[in-house]
Amino acid sequence: MITGFDPQRAQLMDRRQRLEGAVGAFQEAPDLTRLLQEVDAALESMDHGHYGLCDVCQDPIETDRLIANPLTRLCLDHLTAADQRALEEDLELASQIQSSLLPDASFRTDGWEVAYHYQPAGVVSGDYCDLISADSAGLHFIVGDVSGKGVAASMLMAHLQAMFRTLVSLNFPLDEIVARASRVFCESTLPTHYATLVCGKVDASGAVEICNAGHLPPLLVHDGAVQRIDATGLPLGIFTSEQFTLSRVQMQPGDTLLLYTDGLTETRDGEQGEYGVERLSKFLSDHHARPPRLLVSDCVNELSRFCSGRPTADDLTIMAVTRAA
Repeated sequence: MITGFDPQRAQLMDRRQRLEGAVGAFQEAPDLTRLLQEVDAALESMDHGHYGLCDVCQDPIETDRLIANPLTRLCLDHLTAADQRALEEDLELASQIQSSLLPDASFRTDGWEVAYHYQPAGVVSGDYCDLISADSAGLHFIVGDVSGKGVAASMLMAHLQAMFRTLVSLNFPLDEIVARASRVFCESTLPTHYATLVCGKVDASGAVEICNAGHLPPLLVHDGAVQRIDATGLPLGIFTSEQFTLSRVQMQPGDTLLLYTDGLTETRDGEQGEYGVERLSKFLSDHHARPPRLLVSDCVNELSRFCSGRPTADDLTIMAVTRAA
């Protein structure tokens, strides 16, 4: 028996209530009636333990496709040729849209230089990477990871980006930006969804504010010494009233702050050992004098050597924020 579909049930019940009201408002609404019948069939399959299974092969349907459309009834292997082409076109368009949301790969402003690497494991990514420069608000940098994979996670990534860009433009303090984003994310997504992220703000003096919402620790390197900046709060979307505290550091010319997602530290070699934060810290200490663009590139190459060139199983994002000398 397939269980664990409470969010999809809630979605379907809400959709059924809206469809029922719409059907009642029209004397003839065959399309709405058909949709209502499909919703009822999906709810019935939940009651009998068959929901989430392909109508043809009875294997589980891909989770991200069920999240995106709770009425999905066929796994990818049993879509028609026309449906497969349409899905491929939709995924390609989603990839293009997501790429257009990313900031410039190399960025300089007010004595700061930033570079990043963004690599989806599939067609689209659930990693969140952004640089937001506003005259009144300074430079904000963000790296995060949305729960889940595929199209559903990429949609949530776009949702986060829109929220943070709006909140930054309103010139709120950094901890309030993250708290407001967490509340909106919690109220507007399914209970199973959350996001870890690091959001920071820099100014021309070298002062840096960092809010780590349940994410992997950013690494600050000064003269080869590496300092971890641990989480100061829970991931976004866990509670509507979550509050966040800030870490503050003073970066000197030549110092670098490295942010990353678990596609870096959890990548495994042929013996199933993880790359890990300690190995990353050693790499950063040895290469700290490199400019951010080359540092990020070297890190990607180092990871490829570690896993013998095999593709990573998870989305990968690496960002280096350097105070220019």
